[in-house]
Amino acid sequence: MHSVSPLYAAAELQAHEQRSNHAFAEAAGSAQRAAEIALRDGDPTSWWNMTFLQAENLLDAQRFEDCAALAASLISDLTEPPIPRDQARTHILLAKARQGAGLLERAAESARAAANLTPAESDIEINVKARQALIAALADGGKLAEAWDESKALSGVISDDVDDQLAGKAYWVIGNVAFLCDRVEDGLRYHELAAATFSPTKNLDVWAKFNKASAAMRLAANIADGDTLRCIERAELATDVIGGSENDLLLLRRNRAHWSYLAGDAESAVAILEEIRATSRSVTPQILGDACLLLGRAYIAMRDKDAARQPLAEAVVHFESAGAPHRAQQARDFLKSELGRDSLWKWLVRVTGFDRS
Repeated sequence: MHSVSPLYAAAELQAHEQRSNHAFAEAAGSAQRAAEIALRDGDPTSWWNMTFLQAENLLDAQRFEDCAALAASLISDLTEPPIPRDQARTHILLAKARQGAGLLERAAESARAAANLTPAESDIEINVKARQALIAALADGGKLAEAWDESKALSGVISDDVDDQLAGKAYWVIGNVAFLCDRVEDGLRYHELAAATFSPTKNLDVWAKFNKASAAMRLAANIADGDTLRCIERAELATDVIGGSENDLLLLRRNRAHWSYLAGDAESAVAILEEIRATSRSVTPQILGDACLLLGRAYIAMRDKDAARQPLAEAVVHFESAGAPHRAQQARDFLKSELGRDSLWKWLVRVTGFDRS
């Protein structure tokens, strides 16, 4: 058995502690140091584990391109490839990084590769995670019919052999796709199944993220009832306790703005959404697109169409940048319906360079 050096043990411990404290960028640096020590000590297994941990932390720090490059190297640049399970884990990580970077077709390819490497009968856990990543990439890319077909297949894979938390995450993503497909009753049913598996005492971080995401889906379906408000409040309370990334906090703010908009308080929604819009350098294009589209709708609710034009045009650009053409088209359709076809084309060509051809 290879002995572990004190320097390696210290760097590994620091990486895990920083990760548990949501200091993901720092954790990536510590994992990299541990990997370098392992490589120097001739311990390839520890080197691989720490490099994978580095990539995980780069993903959670929203450094998507860095994560994708490192994950790809763990698959293709090694003399001896890792075992299929580790290859699949890396493809899932690569899929998530590519999705974050807006490379949705390539994200789906990576997720499919992971699912093919780990059939459900041989590794149910990794297979379910791979299917979740595939469904998320397909849905983000607007391939909703394909995403729903994959969702139904995933539902058939879930059994008593699947861990409760993993099953909950699967129901969560299936519910998301159902909402996107306007299958609201299915969306509510699958999210209720997911909620039954999650608990703040088991995993407060997952509980917070689920409530945040469930609120967003319910709001997108124009469901502004007491259950939606409770989802918003639970997510806010849990995030106050555990902290969160800047994107996490902005998503919470966007949910609040959406709630205000549906409740008829467009002015409060505008105030929040303008704050999000002002942080454009540090926010993913998908979040910015969502915020700008909702901001335009809020301005229109205030009968200020002139103010609505710029954020709606920006939404088109942000969605295109995120690799979500269906959402970009949604923003164009909203511009056309609310502001008129002629003014739409003139405005988009002047402000964004969009060409109708």
